[in-house]
Amino acid sequence: MPAGSDDGRVRWLSGLVGGALLVLTVGSILRNLVVPRGLESVLVRVLWRGFRWLLDLIARPFRSYLVRDKVLAWLAPLVLIATLLWWLFTLFLAYGLLLHAFSTLSLSSALREAGSSLFTLGFASTARGQLTAIDFLAAVTGPLVVALQIAYLPTLYAAYNRRETEVTLLLSRAGEPAWGPELLARQALVGTLDEMRGLYENWERLAASIGESHTNYPILLAFRSPRPYRSWIISLLAVLDAAALHLSLTPGSPAAGAGRLMLRSGFTALRDIARVTGIKFNPDPQPEDPIQLTFAEYADAVARLTSAGFVAERTIDHAWAHFRGWRVNYEHVAYEIARRIDAVPAMWSGPRDWPAEQMPPIRPVDRRPHVQ
Repeated sequence: MPAGSDDGRVRWLSGLVGGALLVLTVGSILRNLVVPRGLESVLVRVLWRGFRWLLDLIARPFRSYLVRDKVLAWLAPLVLIATLLWWLFTLFLAYGLLLHAFSTLSLSSALREAGSSLFTLGFASTARGQLTAIDFLAAVTGPLVVALQIAYLPTLYAAYNRRETEVTLLLSRAGEPAWGPELLARQALVGTLDEMRGLYENWERLAASIGESHTNYPILLAFRSPRPYRSWIISLLAVLDAAALHLSLTPGSPAAGAGRLMLRSGFTALRDIARVTGIKFNPDPQPEDPIQLTFAEYADAVARLTSAGFVAERTIDHAWAHFRGWRVNYEHVAYEIARRIDAVPAMWSGPRDWPAEQMPPIRPVDRRPHVQ
């Protein structure tokens, strides 16, 4: 076979691979930064798993959650930086292959010219007219991708700040780490159970916001709270459990209606996130379906509430059936998200991929002044 024919086939293959790589990369950029819709990103998933495995390897010898939390705080920044670098590298490779296919340049010279154009360095240029379109397209693409990534960050941090404000406000009500029974117990202790309606309304709106932002920008799932014992998924799970407990024990409470709406908003948001992240779940579970939380754990929580002054309208056996009917809608997805993001191992939050004992919330000591 003539040498010229071999070279032609190589250039044809370079053009085919370069074009396909360009289309895939541009599609990935649009999917992650531009399209306002919860679309699954294979790139983010691969980078997430790779860096999570690496950071877990670093943290594993220390056997301390505080160390693990500090190490895993780097997961989201690493995924963001790696995503940008991957896009720039694949664009560089794609334009280099296209230049090699549609010119007489060798592959090394084509890559050199692609890099010069993509990063607007201008150290390599050509007067060949047939290369001008590719050179200019590369020169436009590089700054555009960087600009999109820069504009992407304020959107992420705005959503992050909205989320963490409510998580922080929950601290005084539900303890740290947050736990549903503790949330209700503290309100019972100070006689503010009727004010749970406002909390449920706030978290109904926050759950909708999380469902929208965390499906459009799944990298937000990896952004950890500023404090090690706080977590958005643990806080959301605590409010969901509090609402389910509230409804199962006292369905006639003034906060019952708001609790129902919060539960619906909460598990809908979790299911939206599950679809984007590839978590399988039953979209229509039956109230009698089994859950991981045991009746004994539920009974202990009810006893905690009773000792705090909570008055139930139903017997514990009757209430358990209703509680289970609510929790079956969100337990599996919440546990899986908590596992994947290595959330603080709070009570009623499921297992982790590392040895972890569930941490009960710390209730502050009730100190009062001595009155003569």
